[in-house]
Amino acid sequence: MAWDFETDPEYQELLDWADEFVRTEVEPLDYVFPNPYDKSDKEAMDYVRPLKEEVKRRGLWACHLGPELGGPGFGQLKLALLNEILGRSSWAPSIFGCQAPDTGNAEILAHYGTEAQKAKYLQPLMDGDIGSCYVMTEPQGGSDPTLFKTTAVRDGDEWILNGEKWFNSEARHASFWIVMAVTNTDVSPYQGMSMFIVDPSAPGVEIVRNITVHGFSEDEAYTRFTNARIPAENMLGAEGGAFAIAQTRLGGGRVHHAMRTVAQVRKAFDMMCERVISREARGGTIAKLQMTQERIADSWIEMESFRLLVLRTAWLIDKHQDYLKVRKDISAIKAAMPKVMHDVAQRALHLHGSLGVSEEMPLAKMFLYSEVMGLVDGPTEVHKVTIAKEVLKDYTPYEGLFPPSHIPALTEKARAHVAARLEHRVGNL
Repeated sequence: MAWDFETDPEYQELLDWADEFVRTEVEPLDYVFPNPYDKSDKEAMDYVRPLKEEVKRRGLWACHLGPELGGPGFGQLKLALLNEILGRSSWAPSIFGCQAPDTGNAEILAHYGTEAQKAKYLQPLMDGDIGSCYVMTEPQGGSDPTLFKTTAVRDGDEWILNGEKWFNSEARHASFWIVMAVTNTDVSPYQGMSMFIVDPSAPGVEIVRNITVHGFSEDEAYTRFTNARIPAENMLGAEGGAFAIAQTRLGGGRVHHAMRTVAQVRKAFDMMCERVISREARGGTIAKLQMTQERIADSWIEMESFRLLVLRTAWLIDKHQDYLKVRKDISAIKAAMPKVMHDVAQRALHLHGSLGVSEEMPLAKMFLYSEVMGLVDGPTEVHKVTIAKEVLKDYTPYEGLFPPSHIPALTEKARAHVAARLEHRVGNL
């Protein structure tokens, strides 16, 4: 067995190329074209097409997928190293074919879709020709599926969909939606929900309004279904199987968010360091002030600790090939992610002074991004509960009045052990 903190030389060459490519060709797009999901922006789509072809030529397209689905099959650990680069730019994931929410939607289509569904939706999605939307959360229930009220009722060869959904990413730019709905109210929500592929242009399907997060160009949608008829063949997976499908999707999505957040944290950290060694105050740079040095030190420790936790989790997923076996670790990086992002972005913003809170720097957006990451794919509180439950499974309650670490009992046991050894030694003289 070998322990190493470096990837293989061949992949490192690809990472070095990606780093330079993103810096010179992709990051500038963030300041020119507002939304990578808007495929109606012909100028933007024409511009990025050759960039996507170059990525494909390098063998780095759709790295989240295995060879059987058209990806290189690098695994989660190598994907994490790549996402540390791609996370710097809002356009980079789309240029490399691994943008959310399409990555998760492609994964569940690959695992649960019929051959007809794969041909119609999966292949165009993987090729980057269309976009998708994951429609799960609801206004009254947030991300808690046990409170969902959107229903689908079978009517011959169709399902009739009714209800409202909330905060559905890029719904207006998507060619299809994957919708989670209650199909059986007589059983537990864990067995009574199903997923459907929905055409957003179908009668009864509407976007009530599009919502934007402060500082972000991407859309979230408030959607409504009013007696929308969905063909029975559009059910994704088995009836009642929505929870299993959701976990397949959300497990990977949470890890990918964390991978990209590593890049955002480092970006904020780099801006902080550049600022403090350049800004003059009281006869020297603010880097010489101890409170500044403390902020730099705390940020570096948190950033590097978080990165190692993300990489270890990716390694565990590759090892076990089962998200459920890594549930605790995935929840851990999901819970750690918003705090690390918040702390580093806040320090960087503060050290930039008034410039930091202005729209002329991205730090206020990064600060808000930390809270977004604390909400998407389940709030931080839920994941902390999961961590605690998973950790406590490895412990058993003790019997008796006092705990196993009770010093008087341990002392008595230790003395008896030592006395027995001494008696044995004397007996052998």
